[in-house]
Amino acid sequence: MNTLSSYRIGPPFLLYEHHTTFPDPNLALTEPDGLLAIGGDLSSERLLSAYQQGVFPWFSDDQPILWWSPDPRCVVYPQQLNISRSMKKVLRKGEYKITYDRAFEQVIRECAAPRDNQPNTWITEEMLQAYSELHRKGAAHSVECWHQGELVGGLYGVAIGQVFFGESMFSHRNNASKAAFITLTQQLIEWGYQLIDCQLHSDHLESLGAVMITRSRFLKLLDIHCRQQPGKHAWEKD
Repeated sequence: MNTLSSYRIGPPFLLYEHHTTFPDPNLALTEPDGLLAIGGDLSSERLLSAYQQGVFPWFSDDQPILWWSPDPRCVVYPQQLNISRSMKKVLRKGEYKITYDRAFEQVIRECAAPRDNQPNTWITEEMLQAYSELHRKGAAHSVECWHQGELVGGLYGVAIGQVFFGESMFSHRNNASKAAFITLTQQLIEWGYQLIDCQLHSDHLESLGAVMITRSRFLKLLDIHCRQQPGKHAWEKD
């Protein structure tokens, strides 16, 4: 139950450690966009509660845990996936092998590695351990892209009901992360998924079919699809 007794009044709201409820995401700040709450912990229970309420953690090592629900929200409707001609050629060549949940910790550590234009990472050791625990509980998943036996790209995220909440991706070879995302999305369609949450806009995601929707629309979709079960054999492919 979402009650003000679970946190101190904000925004941003200050979360108590032993409560997993969140304030109404519509109360999030507009500047910085979507900042809703501070504090709490990264327990599996809190993380799963957050995602179902349209909230996700995003912070650096020198910050407290920050919880966000931006408006608008970047999403992909799986059936509206966009595959460019060049990517169709890449996929037809078959040079990449895509697997699921074969190397979760390796994928998340690759995603956490500093980028050329981003010397710092928001995937702290605390975040890494929290999502690894979610993976052990069957709620977080990785998608790996291999080339000649080497991991060259991939992504990870959280699956609840018929929604996949994408967290981060990496690529060490041209189009590797795109190949992973496209193959995953096609598989999610077979598994009955209705929505992919991409959190924030990027040109990379837009090229794959991502669109921006209002937070209120996003929350309505979560309320519907997080309650519905995916296909019987979801995440059993490998």
